[in-house]
Amino acid sequence: MAALLFLLILHALPSLVVPIHNSSTGGCAIIRPPRDGGIRYRGLTQEQIRSVQILPVDYEIEYICRGNRVIVGPKVRKCLPDGTWTDMTQHSSCLLLCPRVWTSLENGQVTSRPPGPPAEGTALHYRCHGGFVLEGRNVSRCTKTGKWDAPKPVCLYDKNNTGKKKLYIGALFPMSGGWPGGQACMPSAQMALDLVNNRSDILPDYELELIHYDSMCDPGESTKLLYDLLYTEPIKIVLMPGCSGVSTIVAEAARMWNLIVLSYGSSSPALSNRQRFPTFFRTHPSATLHNPTRVQLFQKWKWTRIATIQQTTEVFTSTLDDLEQRVKEAGIEISVRQSFLTDPAVAVKNLKRQDARIIVGLFYETEARKVFCEVFKEKLYGKKYVWFLIGWYADNWFKIKDPAINCTVDNMTEAVEGHVTTEIVMLNPETVRGVSNMTSQEFLGALMSRLGGMNPEETGGFQEAPLAYDAVWALALALNKTVAPLKAKGRRLEDFNYNNKDITSEIYRALNTSSFEGVSGQVVFDAQGSRMAMTLIEQLQGGSYKKIGYYDSSQKNLSWFGNDVWIGAGPPADRTVVEEEYRFLSQKLFAAVSVFAGLGILLGIVCLTFNIYNGNVRYIQNSQPYLNNMTAAGCMMALAAVFPLGIDGHHVHRSQFPVVCQFRLWLLGLGFSLAYGSMFTKIWWVHTLFTKKDEKKEKKKQQLEPWKLYATVGVLLGVDFLSLVIWQIVDPLHITVEKFTREAPKVDLDVLIQPLLEHCSSEKMNTWLGVVYGYKGLLLLLGIFLAYETKSVSTEKINDHRAVGMAIYNVAVLCLITAPVTMILSSQQDASFAFAALAIVFSAYITLVVLFVPKMRRLITRGEWQSEQQDTLKTGSSTNNNDEEKSRQLERENRELQKIIQEKEERVSALRNQLAERQALRSRRRPSAGQNQNHNAAQPDPKSLLPPPGYPSADNHSLPPSFSNSSNLYPGESKMSRNHCHNSQIPLLYK
Repeated sequence: MAALLFLLILHALPSLVVPIHNSSTGGCAIIRPPRDGGIRYRGLTQEQIRSVQILPVDYEIEYICRGNRVIVGPKVRKCLPDGTWTDMTQHSSCLLLCPRVWTSLENGQVTSRPPGPPAEGTALHYRCHGGFVLEGRNVSRCTKTGKWDAPKPVCLYDKNNTGKKKLYIGALFPMSGGWPGGQACMPSAQMALDLVNNRSDILPDYELELIHYDSMCDPGESTKLLYDLLYTEPIKIVLMPGCSGVSTIVAEAARMWNLIVLSYGSSSPALSNRQRFPTFFRTHPSATLHNPTRVQLFQKWKWTRIATIQQTTEVFTSTLDDLEQRVKEAGIEISVRQSFLTDPAVAVKNLKRQDARIIVGLFYETEARKVFCEVFKEKLYGKKYVWFLIGWYADNWFKIKDPAINCTVDNMTEAVEGHVTTEIVMLNPETVRGVSNMTSQEFLGALMSRLGGMNPEETGGFQEAPLAYDAVWALALALNKTVAPLKAKGRRLEDFNYNNKDITSEIYRALNTSSFEGVSGQVVFDAQGSRMAMTLIEQLQGGSYKKIGYYDSSQKNLSWFGNDVWIGAGPPADRTVVEEEYRFLSQKLFAAVSVFAGLGILLGIVCLTFNIYNGNVRYIQNSQPYLNNMTAAGCMMALAAVFPLGIDGHHVHRSQFPVVCQFRLWLLGLGFSLAYGSMFTKIWWVHTLFTKKDEKKEKKKQQLEPWKLYATVGVLLGVDFLSLVIWQIVDPLHITVEKFTREAPKVDLDVLIQPLLEHCSSEKMNTWLGVVYGYKGLLLLLGIFLAYETKSVSTEKINDHRAVGMAIYNVAVLCLITAPVTMILSSQQDASFAFAALAIVFSAYITLVVLFVPKMRRLITRGEWQSEQQDTLKTGSSTNNNDEEKSRQLERENRELQKIIQEKEERVSALRNQLAERQALRSRRRPSAGQNQNHNAAQPDPKSLLPPPGYPSADNHSLPPSFSNSSNLYPGESKMSRNHCHNSQIPLLYK
C-alpha cells in the first residue's frame, strides 16, 4: 500500500517542467515522472517530497515504472549546476514489453529498430540464412498492448538449395567499458570470416557466421547475453568472448553446454586452470607471460628490490601471485605490495612513503590515468623511479582527457615519461605471409580501411586485433581438421548440439594441436590452452613508445637493441643506496696530540735519567727516588697510551683493531697505577706518620722503611693488574660499530650516507667501567683528602710531599672531569679523543714538572748534584750532608733574628728619648726646693730599662755592635744565651 500511495503522489505532480527560479539558491526544480511511472527520490521522506520545490546540484532522480512496464530512454537524471537536468532532450517513457521470443529467429537473423528492449514502437525485421526461406511476415511491430502485430515467422530449409551449410559463432565484443577492445577486434574477426568463407580449401561445404553482442567488459551484463546466446536459435558451435572477467563467466559455464571457448582478448592467469576451464583456449597469451620478461629485465639492470601496485581484480591478482613466485626464485624481493579498488591515492602515497623505486603496475587503462595523476602529485617519477606497465594500452592513453582525474595532459605526459612496458608480440615483426596469405603490414592496411579512417590510437583493441583475426583462422582450421574424423564416425559439424560431446572432443583435439603462422606470429597453444608468444619491450621516450627489445621466454633469449634512454646517468637504483662511511679521527688532531705526547715521553726520560743519576745526593734520597722513578715510568706509559687511543680503522685493519684496544687498556691502566699509585703512597705514609698530634714526636723519631712504600705501590698495581686480567678473560674487548642517523650527501646523488664509528667494547662494558671508575674515583678523592691534610707537615724523610700533593690535586681534578665527559662524548670521536688525550698529556706534564723540575733547579743553582762520597774527599771533613744542611738553616734563622733584634733596639732608643723629654718638662714645673729630688728622679732606674722577660740578648762577641751596646744598659738582667736563641729559632721562623 505504501508503494502504491507513493506512486500515486508522484503521478499527481505537474506534467511539465516547473520554471526555474533558483538563481539565488542553486539547484533544479522538480519534474514530472513519465506516464504510468514515478520518480525515486533518494534520501527523502514522503513529507519532504511533498514540500520540496528545488533539488540541489548533483542530486540524482531515478524513474520507475508500474507493473511489467520498463523505462525506455534515460532512466536516471542528474541536476546540473546550470539548473537543468541531464538528457532532457531525450524522452523517457514507461512502455510495455513485447515477448522476447520474437527477437530471435532460428536459421535466420533479426534486426531491431530502434535498438534496445522490444517495447512499444519497436519493429523487428527478419531474414533467413542461405539455404532457408522465410515463412511469414518479415516485419513485426510491438503495440501499446504489449503484443506483436504479427505471428513470428520461421525459416524453412530449402530442399532445392545446394549452397553451404552455416556454422554459427557466438561472440561477445566489448565495445565500451574498462577495455573497449571490440572496436577493432570485431572488424578484424569479420575480415577473417570473409576470407575463410571465400577459401575453397577450408570448410568448402560450410560458411561461418558471427553472432555478436556488446559485453561492455562487464561480467554481469555478459551473463545475461550468454543466456540469450545459449537459449536462442541458432545453435552456436563455438563461443568467442573478450575481457578476462567475461571469459571467466563464459568458460566456466560453457562446459555445461559442451561448448569450446576461444578467446581473443583474455590474459588472466586464472584461465589457465584446466580443471576449472576444460574447454578454454585463447590466442591472447596469459598475463603471466609478462613476468619472465620482467624478471629478466630486473636481472639485467641488477635490481633486487621491487614494489607492486594493482587493481583489485582476479586477472591482476593472479598475475601478481605468479610474479611473486618468480621473483622469489630469482632472489628478488617485493618490498611493497599495494592494491586499490577505485581510488589509488592512498596506495600511491604508501609507495612514496616506503621508498619504492622499481614499481610494477597492474591495472586497466582507465585506472592507469588515475594512478599516474596521483604519481604526479606525489612526485613519484623522474630519474629515481621506473614504472613497469602493461603494453596493451592505447598509445596515447595518457593524453586522453578523463573527467575522473584533475591532471592536465602536460602533467600526465611528465609523469609517465620513461616508463617501460612489456607487451605480448601481437603483430608479427617479420614480413612473412602466413596461412591467410597476408603479411602483418597488409593486415594493418586492410584493417584501417575497415575502420573507416578511425584513429588507431583512439580505437580500443587495435593492438589486439591481430589476435582476434588469428583466433578466427585457428577456429576455421580446427573445424576443417575435424571434418574427416567426424565423417569417419558418421557425424557432421552441422549435427552439433549442446549434448554432443563427440564433436566437442574432436574440435578440442584439433585446436590443441594447432600450429600455423598468423599475422600475430606463430600460433601454438600450450597444455593449458594459452598462446605461446614472444614479449615486446618498449619504453616511452619523448612522449612516444620505442621498441627496446624482445624476449622469448621459451628459449630464454633476450634480444636487446641498446636504445633505452634514462633521465639520469643510467638505470636508477632499486632503493636509496646507503653507503657506509666510517668516521675516523682527525689526523691533524692526532698528529698534534702525538707530538705533545712524544715530547712528554722525552721529558719523562730526562726526569727518570736525572733521578737515577743523582740517586746518591742526599736531597734526592730524602724524596724517595725509587717512587719518583715509578711516577716517571707511569707517566711515560700513560703518554704512550695516547698513540693507541688515536689509532682507528684509518690506520689498521678491522681484524687488528682488538689488539689496539688491548694496548689502550693496559697502557693506560698500568700507567695510571704506577704514576698515581707512587704519589698516593707518599701522601698516605706522610699522613700516617705525621698528622696525629699525640704521636707526632714519636713518629718523627721513627725511621720510614722503604719496603713499606714499595709494598703499598705493589698492592695498588696488583689490584689493577688482577682486575684487568679478569676483565680480559671473562669479557674480552672487541670491536663494535655504532650507527648514526643517515645523512644526505652534499651533492645531488641518490644515496644516503650511513655514518659508522668503531669502538672498543665488551658485552658488559658498563659494568666493568663502573667498577674501574668507582675504584679509581675513590683513590682520587682519598688522595685529595690526604694531600689537604698533610699540606702543613714538614718532614725530611719525604721532602717533596707538598709537590706530590699539588700533582695529586691536578691529576684528580683532570681525571674526575674527563672521565664523565668522554663517556658523554663517546659518539664524537674528535672531541672524545681530545678530552682524553689532553687530560693524559696535561696530567703527565704537570706531574713531571711539579716533582722533578724543582729538584733540578735546586741541584743546579746550589751545586748539590755531587754525591756524599765526592764531597767528603774534597773537604776532608766527615760532616755529612745532613749536618751541613742544618748549619745553613741555622745561619738563615740567625740572620732573621738579628733583624728582629735591631728593630727592637731602635724602638728602645726612641722610647728612651721620649722619656728624657718628659723628665725635662717636669723639672721646669716643680719648685726649686724640690730640684734635688727632681734631679734624682731624672736619673732612670736601670731596672725600668730592662727588656721584657724573654727578650733575646747576646754576648758582644756574637752580636752586632748595636746589640752589644744595648745589652750594656742592663748588665746581669735576663741575658739570652746562644743556647736560648737556638731553642727559640724554629718557632720564630715559622710564625
